[in-house]
Amino acid sequence: MLIIGIAGGTGSGKTTVARSVIDRLGSGKVTFISQDNYYKDHSHLSLSERELINYDHPFAFDNELLIEHLKQLKSGSPAQAPVYDFTVHGRSTDKSVELKPNNIVIIEGLHVLSDEKLRELLDIKVFVDTDPDVRILRRVLRDIEERGRTIQSIHNQYLTTVKPMHEAFIEPSKKYADLIIPEGGHNEVGIQLLAILTEKYLSGDRAWGEA
Repeated sequence: MLIIGIAGGTGSGKTTVARSVIDRLGSGKVTFISQDNYYKDHSHLSLSERELINYDHPFAFDNELLIEHLKQLKSGSPAQAPVYDFTVHGRSTDKSVELKPNNIVIIEGLHVLSDEKLRELLDIKVFVDTDPDVRILRRVLRDIEERGRTIQSIHNQYLTTVKPMHEAFIEPSKKYADLIIPEGGHNEVGIQLLAILTEKYLSGDRAWGEA
């Protein structure tokens, strides 16, 4: 099993890169995991209390559960991933995602490269590097259309947590990347390189991973 981790700032194009690689390889060969679904469960808190949590800090994620699930997949066992509902800042109580063992596992998220124990499980580490202005515009559109957010709440969150956490944790994690893909989903060459590496693994060619 080959595990690929794709990190990068909000709106950088991580999911687009992951989906583009999956389209090239074939969805049946890849298990996709979004780190977003592994936000810690705060169901014991009121909605107003949940809204005060810094969701851009590495500690906002339940990486212990994520690592446990990755180990289950590596051992050949399926896992049940939680589903996070951004409209209520909490895990869904009636939905989950079945993760099946596969030749390739792609996990994408803000802090995929920030956690040392998580990094140790990754065979290929990727950082998607996109201009900050582009990223914030994408985030505004996504949060309004998909997450039911207001412009004011997006503005406040960006200045208080998103930007500071990017500078403190996400940008520094770029140094751990094996491959940096500038401009995310628009970088066809970078996406093709990642797909080629993965295809070599699928074909049984492990020479690229040897010291």
